[in-house]
Amino acid sequence: MYQILTCLAVEHDIRYTLAAVTICVMGSFLTMRLFARARQSASIQRANWLFLAGMIGGTTIWTTHFVAMLGYQAPGSVGFLPGFTGLSFIIAILATTAGFAISTYGGQSALAEGGGLVVGLGIACMHYTGMAAYTVQGTLIWDPYYVVASMVLGAIFGVLATNRVVRPVNWFCKYSGMTFLVLAIASTHFTAMAAFSLSFDPVLTIAPALVSPGLMGGSAIIITFVLLAFGFSTYVIDSEASLQAVARYRHLSLHDALTGIPNRAAFHEHLQLLMKRSADPTARIALLSFDLNRFKEINDVHGHGAGDAVLRSLADRMSSVLRPGEFVARVGGDEFVAVLHRFYSRADGIEFANRLLAEIVKPVAWNGTVLSVGASIGIAVGNAGARNIDTLISQADVAMYRAKSDVTGTICFYDKSMDEASRTRNALAVSMRAGLAAGAFELYFQQQNDTATGTIVGFEALLRWNHPERGMISPAEFIPIAEQTGFIIEMGEWVLREACSQAVRWKNPLSIAVNVAPLQLSDSDFVQKVQRILLESGLEPGRLELEITESGIIDDHRHALLTIRRLKTLGVRIAMDDYGTGYSSLSTLQSFPFDKIKIDRAFIEGLGSNIQSQAIVRSTLILANSLDIPVLAEGVETLAHVEFLRREGCQHVQGYYFGRPGPAESIESVVNLPREPITISAQDVISLAS
Repeated sequence: MYQILTCLAVEHDIRYTLAAVTICVMGSFLTMRLFARARQSASIQRANWLFLAGMIGGTTIWTTHFVAMLGYQAPGSVGFLPGFTGLSFIIAILATTAGFAISTYGGQSALAEGGGLVVGLGIACMHYTGMAAYTVQGTLIWDPYYVVASMVLGAIFGVLATNRVVRPVNWFCKYSGMTFLVLAIASTHFTAMAAFSLSFDPVLTIAPALVSPGLMGGSAIIITFVLLAFGFSTYVIDSEASLQAVARYRHLSLHDALTGIPNRAAFHEHLQLLMKRSADPTARIALLSFDLNRFKEINDVHGHGAGDAVLRSLADRMSSVLRPGEFVARVGGDEFVAVLHRFYSRADGIEFANRLLAEIVKPVAWNGTVLSVGASIGIAVGNAGARNIDTLISQADVAMYRAKSDVTGTICFYDKSMDEASRTRNALAVSMRAGLAAGAFELYFQQQNDTATGTIVGFEALLRWNHPERGMISPAEFIPIAEQTGFIIEMGEWVLREACSQAVRWKNPLSIAVNVAPLQLSDSDFVQKVQRILLESGLEPGRLELEITESGIIDDHRHALLTIRRLKTLGVRIAMDDYGTGYSSLSTLQSFPFDKIKIDRAFIEGLGSNIQSQAIVRSTLILANSLDIPVLAEGVETLAHVEFLRREGCQHVQGYYFGRPGPAESIESVVNLPREPITISAQDVISLAS
């Protein structure tokens, strides 16, 4: 060690030593960064980065050696043999390139360190080849122990250099790889320089063909700095491109591909930042949740291209009216959220919501068609320092659903009473399953009558729930919950089985109508279930009438048509329920083989006084008559309804005028006796006969 320090401090010119160290540090830093980049690159680009790393690394090793050699203060004249000098340069580049290639393609195996070993031994090989080019006036006497020590040190530090890049344990590792490469070059060089002593002979002369130290030093430094500049420029350009690519990928990951506005991930990230920090401790955050009304119908009628155009247009409009501290994102198909950073009063939230609504309700022109949608907005308010983001989101969703069901407006603020309603719905959802197993559900039957004679022609099966604590629960309350939870499939199967089982026992073979929910119709096993129930119950298929709403058909037009055709093959009759409330009733009638049309009660209620209702019902009857499809009117409650429908040619009616729904025992006298015309009253019969 003393001999090495003496060699470094006494036998070398400090100026050349500092120049060599500067070149070594700069070159090693760039070399290891290029090596790391090669490992990260795809296979196509990897060879380019390895070539650059090998060139810069080899040149750094070679230049460090010869610049330091120029600083060695040897007595007499010195020179360099051109052949060995050039060979040492080639060895430095080949060894560095080969070593880095082995480490790169070796992955995480021991070859990663093996490549470093090749680099370290290549440094030693380059050094001693370069020393062979070194010519002095005298004789070089070598100490084998220092020679071996220089090779061992080069190998050890070379292994550590690649190891720290391949297997980093902390942020410092990307710089420690450079440090170990500097140590590999420096320790090899100065240990090897200490390995020889010079026996000066003034009689010897230096051949004139040798390369002079001045030319060697100047050329080496110029070549090195040119390569370093080229390599550094390349690395910087690639780094900038990589940063831009990362920024681009991040932008894509945080923005909706269709509309270009922030997506769900960006929304969560934005909300988390707001929750963590707020410059104003008194400020609160308002979260708005909304989706688009009538958007599904636009997709169904005009196609997804129209729906996409609407979404893009609305996103652009809403983004254009945002102010500082406001944020809007698309989190689903037609689902959006907005955030108001500084919320101080309800007026702030209402103003923001109305500003967004004003843009949403504006018509959208698409392919010569004007499309329009609406929205129901739920608003939840939270403190800026709150931590439970999911709760705030859930509250905004609850408020949105309340806004949808509230006819008084389209904006609704969350309050705690909504949680109680939500808990009540959840409790009902749980109770329904237990109630079905415990026999708490039963069927009520409402008669369907011939309009001209009043004769009962069939019954519709209606589900009732006798809750053990709440008593009779309205279907309007529990049916939507069953549809939301998917329990409607199991419940609907029970209704169908029970209705068929009871109808088959009737002595009077009247028809039985059963409602089919949209979710049931979308069930791929629905036809098999109907067939199995008919076989098990023994009911004639022609007596079963399945009532299907138009909304269930629009959900999946092709699947619904296939299902209905398969049901018709079984012999089951199909009725279109709630006619007139959909968006494409005419095309539906044209496409689907219905056996009956049921006019919705909403149009029957206004027959006595509403000219529009009369016109709609009359046109429906004319259309159905031309298609040879029987019509049944629901919600018939007065004699005026009956007279109008009889006069316009409606074949069947159903409503409170003829009878309210009742349990099975209430219709025993009808279903177990031969058919007879029902007697309404003497005055009614006279009116009907006239």
